[in-house]
This record gives sequence, C-alpha cells and structure tokens, in this order.
Amino acid sequence: MKWIYEPWPWYVSGPLIAAVMAALLFAGKNFGMSSNLRTLCSAFGAGKHCDFFCFDWRGQRWNLWVIAGAIAGGFIAMHFLSDNPVPQINPEVVAALKQRGFTSAGSSYLPVELFGNTAFTSVKTIILLLTGGFFIGFGARYAGGCTSGHAISGLSNLQLPSLIAVAGFFIGGLLMVHLLFPIIFN
Repeated sequence: MKWIYEPWPWYVSGPLIAAVMAALLFAGKNFGMSSNLRTLCSAFGAGKHCDFFCFDWRGQRWNLWVIAGAIAGGFIAMHFLSDNPVPQINPEVVAALKQRGFTSAGSSYLPVELFGNTAFTSVKTIILLLTGGFFIGFGARYAGGCTSGHAISGLSNLQLPSLIAVAGFFIGGLLMVHLLFPIIFN
C-alpha cells in the first residue's frame, strides 16, 4: 500500500488523465467543474427566473457524478490514504509566510488564518474571501470555464481560447503571488 500514499509520478497520472479525456472526447463530453454550478441551478429551477439557466440539465447529469467523485475521493484520500496530510513546504516559504502573519504555515493543510473558524471574526478576511470568490466565479463564467475545464479538456481539444485562458490563469497567479499578496498581507 506504500505506493498509494505517495504522489504518483507524471508518467502514471498523465496517461490516466489522457485516457479519461480520450474516453470523454469519444463520448462527445467535455470535462469541467464550473459548469456543474449552472447544471445544479437549472436542476433546482433557476431557469424560471433567468434564461441562462434554461437548458436541458439532464444531459449534464453525468458531470454531477464528477463532483460527487471528487468530494468522495478527496475525503477518502485525506482521511484514509494519507500518512501526512500537511504538504511539505520549503522552510524559506514557511518563514516568509510566518512573517506575514500565517503562523499555521507548514503545520496545516490550509492556512487557518484564512479558512479556520476564527477567520470569520475578521472583516478583512471576510472581504478577501468574498472578493476572491466573486472573481473566481465571474472569471470562470467570463472565460467560459474553470482552470480544469480549459487546461484539461480545452487544451486536449486544441482550442485556442483555452490556451489563452490557461496562459491568463498562470499570469494572474504570478501577479497575485508576487504583486498583490505582499500588498494585501503586509
């Protein structure tokens, strides 16, 4: 069982992802997580109030199983297949994060300063979470898909908009980490 506790190398996980994508392409399906929000809203009747949600959501039911599998798989992996649920972080990064007030860096999977229950007592943290959530939701809709949809499904379909979107995701991430993060957390 030791092999299941370790991250799988690219030459194993890459072909597995490629095989799943080939099967989806063969079946005429597109992979993406953000489209499930539209499917769920439509299933619960949002189409009565907004034309965007007025479509045959039953044709996308299969993708809802992807969400269920991701949640169940994450739970199983975290609670039953992990020796150490805290990722290894470079000690210099841990020191830099601790200087910025993230005392949980290197000792928890997510920074409890942002995602713990005490985070909801800070107005700054609530504003950051709401703003970030809005930008992620708006960006996924505006880009026509989320990072997984564009990077995995769109690129495997050789779609130029997905290549542009993925480049934008990386540029946005670099700008956030190197320019905005130091301003926000100083």
